[in-house]
Amino acid sequence: MNLQAKLTLLYVLLAVILVSSISVVDLINNMQQQFEATLAQAKTFEVAAGKFVTKTLNSQRTTPLPKALADPALANDLSDLLRTNAILEIAVTDPTTHDILADSNPDQLGHKAEPYPDFEKLVKEGPWYEKWRVLGGSDIRFYQLETPLGDRPDRTLVSVLVIIAPSLIKRDINPIMYQNAKVAVLFLVGAIIVTFLFSALAVRPLGRLRRQLDLISRGEYEPEKPEGTKPATDELSVIASKVSMLGQRLRGAQYEVSDLRGNIDRLLQDLEDAVFIFNRERRLVFASGSVEKFLGKERSDLRDQSVSDVFPPATSLGLLIAQASQTGRPIRKRRVPLAAPGDAVSGLAVVLLSVDMLETLPGGAHAGSGMLVRLRDPEAQRKLGRELQTADRLAAISRVTSGVAHEVKNPLNAILLHVEVAKAKLVRGDTDVAPQMEIISREILRLDRVVKTFLDFTRPVELNLVTVPLQELVGEIVELARPQAEAARILVNVEQQVEGVEVRVDRDLLKQAVLNVVVNGMQAMPDGGELRFQAFATEETAEIRISDTGEGIPEELRAKIFRLYFTTRQEGSGIGLAMTFRIVQLHDGTIDFTSEPGKGTTFSIRLPIAV
Repeated sequence: MNLQAKLTLLYVLLAVILVSSISVVDLINNMQQQFEATLAQAKTFEVAAGKFVTKTLNSQRTTPLPKALADPALANDLSDLLRTNAILEIAVTDPTTHDILADSNPDQLGHKAEPYPDFEKLVKEGPWYEKWRVLGGSDIRFYQLETPLGDRPDRTLVSVLVIIAPSLIKRDINPIMYQNAKVAVLFLVGAIIVTFLFSALAVRPLGRLRRQLDLISRGEYEPEKPEGTKPATDELSVIASKVSMLGQRLRGAQYEVSDLRGNIDRLLQDLEDAVFIFNRERRLVFASGSVEKFLGKERSDLRDQSVSDVFPPATSLGLLIAQASQTGRPIRKRRVPLAAPGDAVSGLAVVLLSVDMLETLPGGAHAGSGMLVRLRDPEAQRKLGRELQTADRLAAISRVTSGVAHEVKNPLNAILLHVEVAKAKLVRGDTDVAPQMEIISREILRLDRVVKTFLDFTRPVELNLVTVPLQELVGEIVELARPQAEAARILVNVEQQVEGVEVRVDRDLLKQAVLNVVVNGMQAMPDGGELRFQAFATEETAEIRISDTGEGIPEELRAKIFRLYFTTRQEGSGIGLAMTFRIVQLHDGTIDFTSEPGKGTTFSIRLPIAV
């Protein structure tokens, strides 16, 4: 049963309940009115009967009470009062013995009057269902109204009883019930007809809405409405209009998703790495074009396969991917054998595996997230890394050695100038050229030192690489620097968060590089201060920070800090930080700094973590 039929039946049921409720209430009101009318007549007869009894007794004052009430004229008067179907009998009784002294029915004389419930209490206090039960014939067949009569207020001589049969009231109510039933049936039929018409008109937009949803679920859409179409005003029509607009937008979104899927497919096809994107059900939705290089399978053959089909759990690669899929933990560049143990290796033997969880992916309706798997050739990565490092080193050497020409040019200019002075003196016949020769000799020695320093700086260095715990290496550097720091009233603080992190370095060279930075920091605090060592690690990089609380580095000098021969101290050689820069470069690392005048400087050395 569709929604329209359910709503129609609901409307009809509501109409039936409403009409029935009104009819029942009207019937109860009519019943109450009939009971009240009967009570009013009974009270009228009760008063009239009392007057007849009083008249009879007053006319026969010398006659005994029972004999006086046995007067046939009184019985005729009481009988004449019975003009309604509900009043069954009028009796005059002895209040003590309850003997019937006079009655509208002469056959009841001499009998005892039976006690009946009070009719007035039933009419005024009884619930409607009790009255209905009385009309239908209950255990209580008769009710009464009783009025005491006496010669004094404190003495009752006789009681006047009006006996009422409520079941007889039904005769008067039946015509009313039949009339109400006819009206109720007519109203009910009319209500049903109106309800069907109203339902057909009111629920019509629901049918349209259902058709629109059916079209959308099949991937079909209604044509767009012309611009001059009058907008709907009722709620259901407005909803149907909005569903139609939603369908149009969904159609545009599907076109965009289709185009995006095509663009991603073309992009992945050109990647050197193998990239696999799985949806929430862990089925493959995208794969890059280099899949065949890593798995030996065509990309088209893997579409919609599960992650266990693409990467069998029997292999180390498949086991790691299955674990990451279950736990949701990412994997970063882990070296993993590509083939299963014992299998022949025909292509790549080892790959770098990375797994990431994606929160939003197309396909699938279950809770969870998609998964991105990347396979990378480590040799290709190393080759690319070496090329980038070579370019970085060449650029760094260019920056570091940019001051060499200036250091060579200065002594050469001085030598040339004093050679010209000595020549002029000799031309004039002045043979005292000793001062010029002394200066020329000093500049030649200076030039020799510059050249030797440059040769030492550029001499190839053979690294003695070992794997060292970073925490241990930083601790050794701190212990080397602590005596000099304490002598200079400098407080040394150490903060390390690198437990278990190892780096592959030339231990002695890296110590030299870091100590050059440390010495510069201590020299920047001649009046004491704080020297802080910090060590951190990310997934791929370890970082050593050395911070001082000196005067900081002026803005105009920051670009020259790592240049060879640059120094701000008269006794400095200008080679310390340049050598540090070169050593860090040789370890495939980076070094930079931040400085705030008046607050100090922080140098950061970043090194790759040992794999």
